[in-house]
Amino acid sequence: MGGISVNTTYEEEIKMAKKGKKYADALKLVDRDTAYQAEEALELVKKTSVAKFDETVEVAVRLGVDPKKADQQIRGAVVLPHGTGKTQRVLVFAKGEKAKEAEAAGADYVGEDDLINKINQGWFDFDVIVATPDMMAQVGRLGRVLGPKGLMPNPKTGTVTFDVTKAVEEIKAGKVEYRVDKSGNIHVPIGKVSFDTPKLLENFQTIVETLHKVKPAAAKGTYVKNIAVASTMGPGIRVTTTAFAK
Repeated sequence: MGGISVNTTYEEEIKMAKKGKKYADALKLVDRDTAYQAEEALELVKKTSVAKFDETVEVAVRLGVDPKKADQQIRGAVVLPHGTGKTQRVLVFAKGEKAKEAEAAGADYVGEDDLINKINQGWFDFDVIVATPDMMAQVGRLGRVLGPKGLMPNPKTGTVTFDVTKAVEEIKAGKVEYRVDKSGNIHVPIGKVSFDTPKLLENFQTIVETLHKVKPAAAKGTYVKNIAVASTMGPGIRVTTTAFAK
């Protein structure tokens, strides 16, 4: 998110601003002491986009959870109403009829040991992996290379399933994964700067509402502590948590 998180200080942003005049000008449009309404914040994201390419818009949420505790780890996936603006390349580990289903659903790559060998040799020309449960014994051997890249299939995100048709179609339609990091933060893409603000807003609301639905029972105190949005190269913009900090 332009190097910005919900914890970025004003001094850190000033240092970033010194790297380029366009960024410095964009930073002047943002009041660091203000937490904006979501729609206004997203309008500002569009105005403060400084890159020549169509930047990704991200939301960062700091949650009042302790990720070190197993009952407060948050991970899942949700289909955004308007997608992310990026077509995901999907690899499916499946065999027999399930392999045929994956191909029919639009998977970019479908295979078994052949693809496992390619990945072991350093091939990563894909964005998401789906695997049928009967393939996980073989896919599990790739944990050392897939794990650090966040590519390992997981039942919690719907990427370990026999319903490969649904999995592939949802990913192609704009399904995104979310996972709390060790500091209690979650970063999720919600579209492109070129999206109309109402579409970005609906995607934003979908993410926040989803995080509320998966709130751990063990989480105490304020659940949604901070929210920020930004484009890839733009400054972070705080969003008021009044409507979400339940």
